[in-house]
Amino acid sequence: MRLGELLLRKGVLNDTQLSQALTAREGAERIGQTLIRLKIASEEQVMRGLAEQAGLEYVDLSTITIDPALAEGMPLKAIFTKKVIPIARANGAVRIATADPLDLHALDDLRLLLGCRVEACVAKESEIVKAAKRFFGIGAETIDQMMDQKRDDLQVVDADRESSADIEDLAEDATLIRFVNQMLLEALQERASDIHIEPFEEELRIRYRIDGVLQKVPTPATIKRFQAAIVSRLKIMASLNIAEKRLPQDGRIKLVVQGREIDLRVSIIPNLYGEGVVLRILDRSNVLFGLRELGMPQSIFEIFEKLIAEPHGILLVTGPTGSGKTTTLYAALQQINSLDQKIITVEDPVEYYLPGIEQIPVKPKIGLTFASGLRAILRHDPDIILIGEIRDLETAEIAVQASLTGHLVFSTLHTNDAPGALTRLTDMGVEPFLIASTVEGILAQRLVRKICQKCRTPVGKKEFEVMRPTLPEDIREVFHGVGCESCRGTGYRGRSGIFEMLPMDEKIREFVMERTNAGAIKKFAIEKRGMLTLRDDGWERVRAGLTTPEEVLRVTKSDEYTA
Repeated sequence: MRLGELLLRKGVLNDTQLSQALTAREGAERIGQTLIRLKIASEEQVMRGLAEQAGLEYVDLSTITIDPALAEGMPLKAIFTKKVIPIARANGAVRIATADPLDLHALDDLRLLLGCRVEACVAKESEIVKAAKRFFGIGAETIDQMMDQKRDDLQVVDADRESSADIEDLAEDATLIRFVNQMLLEALQERASDIHIEPFEEELRIRYRIDGVLQKVPTPATIKRFQAAIVSRLKIMASLNIAEKRLPQDGRIKLVVQGREIDLRVSIIPNLYGEGVVLRILDRSNVLFGLRELGMPQSIFEIFEKLIAEPHGILLVTGPTGSGKTTTLYAALQQINSLDQKIITVEDPVEYYLPGIEQIPVKPKIGLTFASGLRAILRHDPDIILIGEIRDLETAEIAVQASLTGHLVFSTLHTNDAPGALTRLTDMGVEPFLIASTVEGILAQRLVRKICQKCRTPVGKKEFEVMRPTLPEDIREVFHGVGCESCRGTGYRGRSGIFEMLPMDEKIREFVMERTNAGAIKKFAIEKRGMLTLRDDGWERVRAGLTTPEEVLRVTKSDEYTA
């Protein structure tokens, strides 16, 4: 029975959909591939149909553990091009998972290659590719191909001795270009925010930052030989000087991937064993969050919403790098953006475009700093100003003056909590009476990883008793992720914000005027004003089963304070 008829009989598709697929087939494309491409049927439905058609078992590779030793001796080309992988050995036979059970020649070739009986089963192509990447690393077949290529005019040698001309030739090689593209595509598929390429004496390590945590990426052992060429390829893409290996360089790469506009911020620094590269991924097609979607507790949301509607004053968002400060401020600007308001931002860099808002990227090399940009935009009659970060006294003083002259100013600071922002401004040299007169509120925030919903389960009694001393007394149940394919075995997928809000009132302004330390201000805010701290909000997420105690303890400090 033909696959289309089989899926029709099983109710996976109807006559109209089958006719549509048959008409839309491209070249030698098989009907199953067409159904998946048109999203008429899922990959699993098609593969189960193929298994039934061929009289073979369907296997879900995400639920089984594969011994990497089974793949030893198999050519990478067979695994990656034929989409097959060995998954078990028993009774003198090797069990092979294939995405194409109709390709009998591939199975015969494997039988001769392995010198034993081969038993086939069917699995999703995407799962076979994931398993192959785990065992051999990203771009393994590409690296293998480069190792096999015979080059009479070019030899891959030590990076320190290789000439710039030779490196550039290799960097423009189609095979190496394909490897770099594979690395970038996988990082996007894995939702990475950064790619780290790190040279060491014996290896070239690649890591992705996913949900704020670095995770090592499997790579072929031979990738070290192509280190200089990989870095040079990225330099060419970022329009940097490939001959300069002694000085740090910064650049930008713009890509369009499946209709999505992607910006890569490239930073290259010389290390002991070569040049290290960090690529910051900015996906411009990502939908910006609305204020409600940030996940603020209702009490904090109401205060924040009121503060961003004020006619003038300074609103600060604090936290370390990567804590979501920019996302929060962008959400605020989107909410208050209207035709009767002029909004201008000065950022380093502009991470996402905001329709209807003028955005200025800082360029220190030509003298366009936060301070000089801020002076210039004040002459453009803005109502609302966003300063990417207050880094020095000059920027802080201009922000204060802008607030005093009737502007609403948003900005960020790197402090551990909300009260700490007040003392940080004082330490910068801003007069306490100016801080008290202009700052309207401070929001501190962090990002915690969310438990993966596909493998979320309650923590066992023994494990819960171990963590009991670190938890508030009213928490009786805790969840965690056991690890699955969806979360790369981490137990986490996605992130959520936790928040701490300190609105200014007369008493806190008095504390600022008296140069009271941050600990005393925090003590007052908690005990007298009921301020919800970052850790308090984190425990609320644990109670809701959204995150784990380990995550809350990882990103927040104890609420102890010194008055």
